[in-house]
Amino acid sequence: MKQVIQDLGDGQTSIVNVPIPNLKPGYVLINTEVSLISSGTERMLVDFGKSNLIKKARAQPEKVSQAFEKIKTDGVFATIAAIRSKLGQPIPLGYCNVGTVYESCTEEFKIGDRVVSNGPHAEVVSVPRNLCAKIPDDVSNEMASFTIVASIGLQGIRLAQPTIGECFVVIGVGLIGLLTVQLLLAQGCRVLAIDLDPSKLEIAKSFGAKICNPGASDDPVAASIAFSRSEGVDGVIITASTKSNDPITQAARMCRKRGRIILVGVTGLKLNRSDFYEKELTFQVSCSYGPGRYDNLYENRGNDYPLGFVRWTEQRNFVAILDLMSSGFLDIKPLITHRKPFEQAPKAYEILTSDKSAIGIMLSYSHSTQKKHIRSVALSTNNIIPKKKNIVAFIGAGNYASRFLIPAFKSAGAILHTIVSSGGTSSVINGRSAGFFYATSDTNDIFSSDKINTVAIVTRHDSHANLTVKALNAGKHVFVEKPLALTLQELKEVEVAYSQSNCHLMVGFNRRFSPLIKTMKELLASVSEPSSFVMVMNAGAIPFEHWTQDSLIGGGRIIGEACHYIDLMRYLVGAPIVSMQARRMGRSDSLKITDDKAVIVLGFADGSFGTIHYLANGGSSFPKERIEVFSGGRTLQLDNFIKLKGYNWPGFKKQNLWRQDKGQYACVDAFLKSIKTGSPFLIPPDELFEVARITIEAADLIRAQK
Repeated sequence: MKQVIQDLGDGQTSIVNVPIPNLKPGYVLINTEVSLISSGTERMLVDFGKSNLIKKARAQPEKVSQAFEKIKTDGVFATIAAIRSKLGQPIPLGYCNVGTVYESCTEEFKIGDRVVSNGPHAEVVSVPRNLCAKIPDDVSNEMASFTIVASIGLQGIRLAQPTIGECFVVIGVGLIGLLTVQLLLAQGCRVLAIDLDPSKLEIAKSFGAKICNPGASDDPVAASIAFSRSEGVDGVIITASTKSNDPITQAARMCRKRGRIILVGVTGLKLNRSDFYEKELTFQVSCSYGPGRYDNLYENRGNDYPLGFVRWTEQRNFVAILDLMSSGFLDIKPLITHRKPFEQAPKAYEILTSDKSAIGIMLSYSHSTQKKHIRSVALSTNNIIPKKKNIVAFIGAGNYASRFLIPAFKSAGAILHTIVSSGGTSSVINGRSAGFFYATSDTNDIFSSDKINTVAIVTRHDSHANLTVKALNAGKHVFVEKPLALTLQELKEVEVAYSQSNCHLMVGFNRRFSPLIKTMKELLASVSEPSSFVMVMNAGAIPFEHWTQDSLIGGGRIIGEACHYIDLMRYLVGAPIVSMQARRMGRSDSLKITDDKAVIVLGFADGSFGTIHYLANGGSSFPKERIEVFSGGRTLQLDNFIKLKGYNWPGFKKQNLWRQDKGQYACVDAFLKSIKTGSPFLIPPDELFEVARITIEAADLIRAQK
């Protein structure tokens, strides 16, 4: 199938051929018939992409601060690489999609249903149930394509709580603004529309609104006072997109005492306290389509909010808009300014950026589905694959895979055969740039292939064990990113599959292969006494709602990341783990308790012991990773895998690297060489399973604490 993407680095918009996305439980697969280019949001994205690096930095000052913090901890080179990687990841465009259900894993939607969704500009989209709504028979596809943007305006209106007879101002009458004008009029309100574009104001006037053009020397505050019969307007909804603070200031001055101001668009937010204080004004920012937005449980897992407690969710707002269209309260004909076939999407985006009068740009799709539903796409015209032992497929095409592992495998001489991603798009983007032969959304393609002998698994944590078992059963060597498993049952299944195969199994414990860790290992080998370790991972806070915090998906941060230190301590000691204790920080009665502020104490068979401090509550400018080893009257201190210092260590004082090196390249290189030469395993399998078991037990112990 084909999909529209934008390069954040240079702002170029293009159409790429990608595998169709996978259909997951609770999702529907939709053949697109029409999609709408949003003149506000999408123009802003394209303009951002086309701006230079300085302008991008000015537009996101918080990102600049994060970059400087990263330079302090990880170094200049690592920071530059991270920024380039971020800007080098193209993004899908679009969120106003209309089509017909092709496949469904839901009870609500059946094959053949016409639906609207927030799917992107693509011939086939996979969308969760709560982001879809059925289209009434008397609503055309073109009309329905305005549902999502209209819901953005509707949510702003719901927050404003207008009543019949009240007077409202809408500042900025682009696409969402013009829809907001109609919605307010439908609720029996009087509306004053303010904009600098006379053509858009004329459309608002045709709907029944009064108009004001500051560009023609109209005073918006004076106009609103006159419009409100000198009482001040009841509310202002700002749908403009500008860096100026003027809309907020003007809105405050327009309002009556206890008026309501709702920000739907994007403006400067320097508020004058006296403007708000004296009138006791209410100011609120509206969040997209409504309750449920950005809630993973609602959007991706399909858990609806009870109707009696949350009357208007995202999906219910979609349905309300469709009902208004069916009843004739919304007129979208004047809002369609351009129509283009989907194949001319890049030209449509040229219109979007060059013609500021463009409002609604419609993309129409051909109805042939046979060529769209392809799960594998050739990325190279050269189908002659060299006969080498290391022919690798990647499952997962996310940020870590594209930034570290794929380049590491390529550098080590692997033949990159096929790359898999569930959505299809990232596999094509990253696969083409890295030199893969094929991209697919179907893992069966690689398990059944007799040309692929090695599989790298870089997916979300809950799939690691299952994919590892499948790969081993298919006779493939496996490199799986940590963690190996989330539960002891999963770990047992991996052990069984491994015992029945003749393949290499490697977990991505790359820190073992860092040059500074190798130095530490050599130095510790000269000491005959037990050692004590203090390992600190200043992990930084991430939201409670992030998938890595979910015990079912990410396994929590102890399993997902602290496992690195359990393995690293096991490697440096060189003896089995014989005891484990763990304690977390936080009250047991907290509803949002997490395991990312915890300490783990390990005891080893040789008498060594160590503590792992995994902390999400530290300062961002403090080194992210610090390791201290005390042994035989000597001390080693490692900071961020850049600097290693020795205290009272004969013949060793320090070793510094030019850039951070956590061993990713060396780890992959050693793994591939072991396959090629048939040499012993890099990490003995029993040790891999031991570390995985201890990690899972530590996480379980932490979660169980009262």
